[in-house]
Amino acid sequence: WSSNNQQGGDRINAHRQNKEIIFANVQRLFNGSNSGEGRVDVLYCGSWMTVCGQSWDLRAARVVCRMLGFEGALDAPKTARYGQGSGDTLFARCWGTEESLGDCFYIGIHSLCGHKWDASAVCYSGANPYQLQVRLTGGSDDAEGRVEVLHDGSWGTVCDVWWDLRDARVVCMMLGFDGALEAPGSARFGQGSGRVLLMYVNCEGTENNLADCAHAGIAHYSCMHSRDAGAVCYSGGRSLLAIFF
Repeated sequence: WSSNNQQGGDRINAHRQNKEIIFANVQRLFNGSNSGEGRVDVLYCGSWMTVCGQSWDLRAARVVCRMLGFEGALDAPKTARYGQGSGDTLFARCWGTEESLGDCFYIGIHSLCGHKWDASAVCYSGANPYQLQVRLTGGSDDAEGRVEVLHDGSWGTVCDVWWDLRDARVVCMMLGFDGALEAPGSARFGQGSGRVLLMYVNCEGTENNLADCAHAGIAHYSCMHSRDAGAVCYSGGRSLLAIFF
């Protein structure tokens, strides 16, 4: 941290301590072809600032899109796709469920991030137009296995970082089951091949599709296949058998 970064963080923390609502309805998407896409600019202390793309992902873009009245985000470009801004730059890390950028678990002024890294967002309204297909492989039956996701015509795996029963429940319901009994990690059902397509999945458990859950976006992650996530699903009475036996 430089002294400028520390001072910026202190200023934002001071606002939080005074219970002032910051970053509420004070951002815009700039330079896009429509109101649902563009560079993320934030108005702070009377000046427009950009957001550093080095820490930017789909979770943070979703927060911005919801603040602007959209349902969610389809993409989170991080290398000034919509042009470079000017002035100071914010650094933000979000879970994806926050109501405001000011609620994200880390936010501060980053004076060393160049504008070539200016972050952007592509938002959508209504139902998510990009729905994911999933399958379970490597299990003893069709109700369990390694979770794989179809993207660009190829199947890839999901990293078990943050993977839990809520995430597995969404997968199971997508496949027509009633719910999930387990959310195993560490490649219990064998290691996949190809790309690791999802990481930091953070579902509420009520979503209709993994695409609707908070996650870092569809990408090729460095997470190893030894951490491939799985799911054990149930239909009808299987959950009761698991409880009593």
